[in-house]
Amino acid sequence: MRILFCNYEYPPLGGGGAIVNRYLAKELAKEHEVTVLTSGGPDLPDDAVEDGVRVIRVPVFFRRQRFAANLPSLFAYMVMGTIAGKKHLKSHQYDVISTIFVLPTGPVGNALARFSGTPNVLTVIAGDIYDPSKFTSTHRHPILKAWAKKLIRRADKVIVNSKNVLGYMHRLYTPEIEGIQIPLGIERHPSTAASREAYGFAEDETLLVTVGRLVSRKALPKLIESMEAFRGEKVRLLIVGTGPQEQQLKEEIAARDLGAQVTLVGYVEDEEKRSILKMCDIYTSTSQHEGFGLVFVEGMAAGLPVVCYDQGGQTDYLEDQKTGYLVPLNDLDLFKERCRDLVKDKDKRYRMGQENLQRAEQLYIDSCAQRYLNVFESAVNNAQSSPVAGTAEMAR
Repeated sequence: MRILFCNYEYPPLGGGGAIVNRYLAKELAKEHEVTVLTSGGPDLPDDAVEDGVRVIRVPVFFRRQRFAANLPSLFAYMVMGTIAGKKHLKSHQYDVISTIFVLPTGPVGNALARFSGTPNVLTVIAGDIYDPSKFTSTHRHPILKAWAKKLIRRADKVIVNSKNVLGYMHRLYTPEIEGIQIPLGIERHPSTAASREAYGFAEDETLLVTVGRLVSRKALPKLIESMEAFRGEKVRLLIVGTGPQEQQLKEEIAARDLGAQVTLVGYVEDEEKRSILKMCDIYTSTSQHEGFGLVFVEGMAAGLPVVCYDQGGQTDYLEDQKTGYLVPLNDLDLFKERCRDLVKDKDKRYRMGQENLQRAEQLYIDSCAQRYLNVFESAVNNAQSSPVAGTAEMAR
C-alpha cells in the first residue's frame, strides 16, 4: 500500500503526536511505501529517507524552536503543505492519505484528498480539539470549532486514540461520527537502566521521573511544588525534556530552594530516555490533560508505577490502586500523599510495576500499526466499490 501521512510536526519537531506518527510510519514502512509531508525546521533536510520513510519537509519560515510551534508556523504549514502536497501528487499516487490532527493538519489532508481523489483517514489526537490550558484551544473559538467540525465530517474515516478524545469529539463537535478507537503505541526496545552514579544519584535514593515538553499543559510548577513534601529526604524528581517553560521552571526550583530535590535533565535521545526511566522508581505527572498519554505507556514499559490525574486518555489503560494511583484533577495534597505511599513501600512499587509491564504488552506499535492498516484498507475498499458515494462523503 502507498501511504501519505500529513502531519504539521514530525520528529525531531513536536511532541507525542509527532513521535507516534514516526513510530507508526516506521512500522508500516517495513512492508509498505510510506511518505510523510510535514514542516521544515532548523537544520533539517527538505527531503530525506529516515528509517525507510520518505520525509518531505515544507518551509514554514516562522518556526524557531524544535519543541514548540507558534501560530504563524501553523498557518504557514496549512498553505505551504497544501502547495507542496499538490505539486508532489502530480507525480506520485497514493492509496490513502493519513492526516494527523484536525488542526492545523486537517486542511492540508482534506485539500490533498479532494485534489487527488484519494480517501482521507483523519486521526484526532486531543490537543487539536481540546486543550484546557490554552486560550487558543479550538473548542473555545466558534470559527475554529466550525472549521474542525467540517474537516471531521469530510474525512472518509476518523480515528481517535482514547475514549476521552472520542467523548470530546462527540460532545463538542460531531456526535454523529462514530469514530474508530485505536490506542497509540510505543516501539519495543530492549534497554538497560542507566547508571545512577553517572547522573549523580545514590542507590538508596528514590527517584521520581516525568517526561515531556516543558509547556503549560503539563503543569510542571505544581509537580515541582509537590517535592516540598520531600525536602531533605532521599527523594529526587527528574524532569526529562525541554520546551518554552524551561527558564520558568529553573526559576521555580530556585525560588522554592529545591535544587537538591529537582533535576532538569533536558532533552535526551530516545535510547537515553528509556534508560533513565528504567533507572527510576516512580513515574509522576501533574499534566492537566493528555489525549492518550504516550509517556505513561513508556513509564509502564519501564516497569514503573504511575501517579497522575484521572483526566485524559490514560484512564483507558491505567487503573487506580493497580497500576499506580489516579488522583482527582489538581488535588495536589492527595497527589503528594500517593507519591509518599509509593516512596515508602518498595514492594508495592514492584507489584504495580509488574502489572504495568503486562499491560504495556498491548500498547506496542506493531498492534497499533496493524489496526491502522485495517482502517486504511477499509477506506480504500469503500472508495473503490462506491466511487460516487466516496465522492459525496468527501464533499460533505
